[in-house]
Amino acid sequence: MSIGIKIFSGRASQHLAEQIATGYGVSLGDVKVMEFSDGEFQPSFEETVRGQDVFIVQSTMPPSDNLFELLLMVDAAKRASARKIIAVIPYFGFARQDRKDKPRVAIGAKLVANMLMAAGVDRLMTMDLHADQIQGFFEVPVDHLFASTIFFPEMEKLNNGNLIMAAPDAGGAKRANSYAKKLDTGLAICHKQRKKANEVAEMTVIGDVAGKDVILIDDMCDTAGTLTKAADLFMEKGAKSVRAFCTHAVLSGPAFERIENSKLTELIVTDTIPLTQKSDKIRVLSVSDLFSDVIRRMVNNQSISSHFIIS
Repeated sequence: MSIGIKIFSGRASQHLAEQIATGYGVSLGDVKVMEFSDGEFQPSFEETVRGQDVFIVQSTMPPSDNLFELLLMVDAAKRASARKIIAVIPYFGFARQDRKDKPRVAIGAKLVANMLMAAGVDRLMTMDLHADQIQGFFEVPVDHLFASTIFFPEMEKLNNGNLIMAAPDAGGAKRANSYAKKLDTGLAICHKQRKKANEVAEMTVIGDVAGKDVILIDDMCDTAGTLTKAADLFMEKGAKSVRAFCTHAVLSGPAFERIENSKLTELIVTDTIPLTQKSDKIRVLSVSDLFSDVIRRMVNNQSISSHFIIS
């Protein structure tokens, strides 16, 4: 255990942060959040951080209070004379807003990056960004981890020679192809058309999935519309079974109902976002050991590239 390292957590990632701290070999730091009657809140560190390397664990999924709480904690650590401040953001919210895809819209991911740097972040650690180029929005080092470290061993267990990797849309084809090459399997792609956000209008399959055990891979599952439509379509095309691996279990709106009613055999996710309810079809794999090991390597100036099985 290195001297001068403290790990703290925002309220959105308390359980995961406790596991990360335990894996690293320290106790989670003491943070209290005072709430005013109008909803305003003020986090405070209840122990000294002067001259320490401070790791603050907080996923920034909605509501935006989660992001703002992280910003306040970073600012508090800076004003308390922390030596370095590392934001550990397992799920980086607003990552879907990585470009202007139509006139007169914000680039939300860049705005979040600007706010984090303005608050005083010295380094960022995150997992499976929706768009890799978001790393370039920061003027500080970014450790971009991949869930493939956790997913790949699970996929190997399922590989009976009958697997085929699949992407739920064209945007995920590169990720699925990387897994297909590593596992030496075929590849199928769903082509979808949207009329508006979170609503799929039409979907077709590219590739032969008849008699195959399909594994769908994606970085996040939000309303589960795309994922469940793809699973049902693969089964209609003769697939033997369909499983899905998604890093971030956003699971908003009708997601749980859709998953339960779909032909998905299983949905495997990580705990970057805590589940709001349970389902027999959803299995959670923890990222805590990965993050604690990367923190240890970072503190000791060791390479972390061995964790990049598939990038």
